[in-house]
Amino acid sequence: MFVRIGYQITIDSKAETVMLLALSPHPSFAGRIIGSPQVQTDPALPVDRFLDSFGNQLTRLKAPKGRHMLWSDCIVEVDGAPDTVNPEAGQRDILDLPPETLPFLTTSRYCDSDALAGEALRLFGHIAPGWTLVQAICDHVHAHLTFGYGFARSTKTASEAQLEKTGVCRDFAHLAIALCRAMNIPARYASGYLGDIGVPYSGPGDFCAWFEVYLDGGWYAFDARYNTPRIGRVLMSRGRDAADCAIITSYGAYDMTEFKVWTDEIPGQCSDADLHKMLQSRPMAEAIG
Repeated sequence: MFVRIGYQITIDSKAETVMLLALSPHPSFAGRIIGSPQVQTDPALPVDRFLDSFGNQLTRLKAPKGRHMLWSDCIVEVDGAPDTVNPEAGQRDILDLPPETLPFLTTSRYCDSDALAGEALRLFGHIAPGWTLVQAICDHVHAHLTFGYGFARSTKTASEAQLEKTGVCRDFAHLAIALCRAMNIPARYASGYLGDIGVPYSGPGDFCAWFEVYLDGGWYAFDARYNTPRIGRVLMSRGRDAADCAIITSYGAYDMTEFKVWTDEIPGQCSDADLHKMLQSRPMAEAIG
């Protein structure tokens, strides 16, 4: 299955601004990529690409004062299968966990699992550990929170989302992660592309947040917002929470005047020539002069 992914973000820098951008597919993405998945700028700017401590690919640039477009447009090949479901996956004792999973057991900037420990035990202490427990946490978060962009707040923690009962996709992920960690399950934040493939249209494109848990020797994707296996996730970044996965970290002032994201399935059979031809026409506004 082929999926066209990309974005167009226009910013107005009030002064010279350095930016770190987490806007490229994660290096672990194993599918074929046609076109360039890297951050493009218009007007052209020098960029520096590197991997952060979580293995995410970041782009660093300096935007002079004025208007700039950040964009990417490519076609990726995914297997077309929904998220893996493994009800038999068990939960490992902390003594048996690989050392690299341990940072995903403790509290972090937005996933204040220590503040939710008592509530987690009350809600889930009677449930068998493993997949069943993670699914119960997803069921709770999915039913407990009401989604809405108007509920977004850059400082909202998992415990605040639990109290307020509202949030956006990152809050669904943060609350589920914090509750998993409170129940001794390593859990990490993930963000990337997730289009309406195999489900009804849900509105204009956006990046999406979900989470991954470590069970029985492997990481599994869960999504408390949608709470159903989905097709065509394209990971961009992973971390302890959204603080490690911000799409734009800026050192300077700017206004975002445009934000478009697309994740569109390409129907039917297409040759490589057909796919390259599609990319010749960017689904975006005209370039900045």
